[in-house]
Amino acid sequence: MTTSPYTSQSAFDGSRMRVLLLVDLHEGAEQQFLDAYEQMRDRVASVPGHLGDQLCQSLENPSQWLITSEWATAPPYHAWVNSDEHIETVRPLTRCARELRSMRYAIVRETGGARPQPGGLQRHVRVGDGVVRHALTFTVKPGSESKVAEILAGYAPPEARVDDTTRLRRTTLFMHGNRVVRTVEVEGDLMAALRHVSRQPEVRAVEEALNPHLEQHRDLTDPESARTFFARAAMPPVHHVARGGPEPADLTRHALYYPAKEGCGMALARLLSQQDETAAADPAGPVHRSTVFQREDIVVRLIDVRGDPEADPVPALGIHGPRKAAVLARLLDGDALGVEGRLASAREATRLLTHADMALITDRRAAQS
Repeated sequence: MTTSPYTSQSAFDGSRMRVLLLVDLHEGAEQQFLDAYEQMRDRVASVPGHLGDQLCQSLENPSQWLITSEWATAPPYHAWVNSDEHIETVRPLTRCARELRSMRYAIVRETGGARPQPGGLQRHVRVGDGVVRHALTFTVKPGSESKVAEILAGYAPPEARVDDTTRLRRTTLFMHGNRVVRTVEVEGDLMAALRHVSRQPEVRAVEEALNPHLEQHRDLTDPESARTFFARAAMPPVHHVARGGPEPADLTRHALYYPAKEGCGMALARLLSQQDETAAADPAGPVHRSTVFQREDIVVRLIDVRGDPEADPVPALGIHGPRKAAVLARLLDGDALGVEGRLASAREATRLLTHADMALITDRRAAQS
């Protein structure tokens, strides 16, 4: 295998995808669960990109079940799992379960092959950096932005150590208008880390203080209300790239907000991902690390960049060349950002960067144990 000068993970490599959903049922909920699965299966079967699924029951523990599904590529799965229709479709199933856990894999090798499948195998083995990235986004009531920023700025990072294999690394919060974006970096098991965080008194206090200001109501004492809120808030990472070698001392962290025109979120995220992949091979570029998060028509790009992004706005924005800038302009909802035009000049790129740059509220590495 050729050693790469950078690490990269992407949902846009065209490979087929296997999704595993581990389910631990409440006692006596087997028939209710089977009925819910039958309803869900019929709906999922019609989703573009879905190739098939299986329902399996544990031989050792009858309350433990496994649903596996195969998808032609990752993007249609992300579009489905991030939709309100998905939340409503799986709601009867979640009511049967004590715990649900989803795991997603790209298919690298396979045997057999009696029937051809859409999509392909993952062409290159991904080389990661041992860190799992996660993001949430939600909106607050207009007029409450300053109060929300004050609450979030007072966030105290929980203990870093979750267990012997999992550790919190970093939590960063940004705002753009009344939109909040929270990014988390974890070494080890993401779900274990999120459960750990949710149990911390200081975190629960912040979440409760936010509740009156949220545009979407939630009741964290009600598991279904909390689950629905966080399902709608989740922003999966669709691409991550990082340069190899030591981390520069002058890195600064920024989040850039790219609201897409209706139905263009996936295309915009793909464009930024392709541009970041190309830029990572240039050692002179200012962006050391970039993660693209996308949910429906909301795209956020988290970058660690050397120096001031405005000193070199074009690579900081993730656009290289006038043709790519024109494509970005066509996909971007300029009205939502208060910018117009084709991004044909450095001045226009600087203006877009100024409008897209989210306000940093807090950037903290979790306290060490």
